[in-house]
Amino acid sequence: MFLKFPAVHLQPIMREKIINRATELFLTLGFKSVTMDDIANELGISKKTIYVHFENKTKLIEAATFSVLDTVFKGIDRISESSNNPIEELYEIKLYAMSYLKNEKTSPQRQLKKYYPQIFQRLQVEQFEKMQTSVQESIKKGVETGLFRSNINVDFISRMYFNGMAGIRDEHIFPQEQFSIEYLMESYLEYHLRAISTEAGLSVLKKFINNQLQPNDK
Repeated sequence: MFLKFPAVHLQPIMREKIINRATELFLTLGFKSVTMDDIANELGISKKTIYVHFENKTKLIEAATFSVLDTVFKGIDRISESSNNPIEELYEIKLYAMSYLKNEKTSPQRQLKKYYPQIFQRLQVEQFEKMQTSVQESIKKGVETGLFRSNINVDFISRMYFNGMAGIRDEHIFPQEQFSIEYLMESYLEYHLRAISTEAGLSVLKKFINNQLQPNDK
């Protein structure tokens, strides 16, 4: 005997499937390039089924964008909870962020800014609020453990850090043909940490960087 589940119970499952597959396509091909037909074909469903869950493509892009953001936030929280110190924490977060940036083959954020500016603005606001809180907590932890200078303005430094991380993505200032995103993030992070670290913090930073540069022969 087969059990029949009410269609209403399956709706959240289908909605999640649509978001997940659409997100993969958007990150690979770009928001502008992917059509609702493409998503329907990938899932083996009708376009009408997608419209049951999403009024239009913009609503689906919005859901996909904030689904990715939620995943990133959860990853950052896990790193913050398990890191040995705030210096290593920032480097681990940088590596985690890079795993997403490397998947942006067609720079979806640039397309989001150009074609869906309202979604992009909301994304920026939520990114700032999350990162400011995360960086503030990291800086406070660094001050308490003697790795960061005690006389720094935590709110100011956290804002400067976010502003700098956003600024290095500006291709007019840092053309991709001259500066890779890996180089920019690595260099800016070291620049930021050197500016706020104590002698003890600089010692931890230098040791960490040297360990990264050592070939893994073991």
